[in-house]
Amino acid sequence: MSGAQGFLGRLAGRRRPTRARLLELLAELGSGKEITPGEKAMMEGVLEVSQREVREVMVQRSSMVVLRIDDSRERLLSTIIGSGHSRFPVIGENRDEVVGILLAKDVLPALTESREQSLEIKSLLRPVTLIPETKRLDDVLDEFRRGRNHLAVVVDEYGGTAGLLTIEDVLEQIVGEIGDEHDLEQAPELVRQDDGSLLVSAKMRIEEFDEEIDSELDTGEFDTVGGLVIHRLGRLPKRGDSVEAGGWRFEVISADRRRVKRLRVSRP
Repeated sequence: MSGAQGFLGRLAGRRRPTRARLLELLAELGSGKEITPGEKAMMEGVLEVSQREVREVMVQRSSMVVLRIDDSRERLLSTIIGSGHSRFPVIGENRDEVVGILLAKDVLPALTESREQSLEIKSLLRPVTLIPETKRLDDVLDEFRRGRNHLAVVVDEYGGTAGLLTIEDVLEQIVGEIGDEHDLEQAPELVRQDDGSLLVSAKMRIEEFDEEIDSELDTGEFDTVGGLVIHRLGRLPKRGDSVEAGGWRFEVISADRRRVKRLRVSRP
């Protein structure tokens, strides 16, 4: 039983309270303002983690950002810098052959110092942690803690790569979405910069964007600025992706595996 469950169990006056009873107790404590909304949400998240499996929150195989063992120096640099990630599965012939995990902090010094087209990265690889897609998230979190890992490759029942899971993915189920330095959810939808560029929320509607900067973007089958970028790219964008439309350049500066968050808009 987790610490939160034990705490709630003592409040409930039962040695082993059921999950349903714990949720009822949280609702009572929240309505009575005995705990804050944030405390209530976090405790509910702990209970939720104990019920969810890896496959429900993992990054799907097709969305994984990977490096190849034989990638050139330029391709390694481009992928590492363009993705903004710090850890990468390294594959051989295909995504089912994960040969190791590469940390950006291990390879970037070698990449910036070496002038060779190719770079031997085998000596920099760290062991791969493999977990089944049916493993419970609370068990994975404990495994991450004990092994001091931050990323694991998820395998299906046939041993193939199903996706990957990071410690951030698990923690977000408890504390909510973990933002980064580009996440400006509370900021205005459009902020003008000193250099003439604009910081724009991906949720901003096309009509409002056009009215704000006196442009005429083609809306097509989408309603928002983020929808425009996704439509032009034909896939879910990642940080660093950019498209041009209506005489403007739209660069993704904040995104996760589910959605675009923030864009920098400037003249090409």
